[in-house]
Amino acid sequence: MNLRKYVDLYCKEEKIEINISAEMPEGYENAFGTFDVLMNTLFINEKIISDLPEYEQLFYLFHELRHASQYLAPEKFSSEIQKSRFYVILYNGTCFRLFENEWKECSIEGTGEYFRNLYMNLPYEKDANVFAYRKTSEILGDSAGLRELYSYWVPGCSFRIDDFTEVFGIIDEKCKKGT
Repeated sequence: MNLRKYVDLYCKEEKIEINISAEMPEGYENAFGTFDVLMNTLFINEKIISDLPEYEQLFYLFHELRHASQYLAPEKFSSEIQKSRFYVILYNGTCFRLFENEWKECSIEGTGEYFRNLYMNLPYEKDANVFAYRKTSEILGDSAGLRELYSYWVPGCSFRIDDFTEVFGIIDEKCKKGT
């Protein structure tokens, strides 16, 4: 599948410019892809993604492209997405906060399930998954496989923005202290 054509079309439609790389950054060797706002680069793991069905390839591509738009054209998104895009919460409690073009790292307490639900409920992640599902189904049609993939990324429980305000406050404080 020629993913590059979809990247070019998307960037033209969204009026954004990004770099593309197949060389995954350190720590992301097993990821399908990622968008690095500091490098303005979309990384696509061609070694892994090329073995997936077309609907999965497109889903992950559009998910990451949506993140590019969230960073490069934030005015198009809700205030919750605009705020949350500066935070990354991993499944092991490692968190990152973007401060003045530098990602600061910290760790917070909780269980794996709690972190997974936090991650999946981040407003920018939920938006990217909805968008990826919609765009992929527009191009390839809806399918049981696509619906199953999308449902995998839909959180089992939901968090309110107030819950995130508290978590973001903890992350901000820990990142400022360097813990």
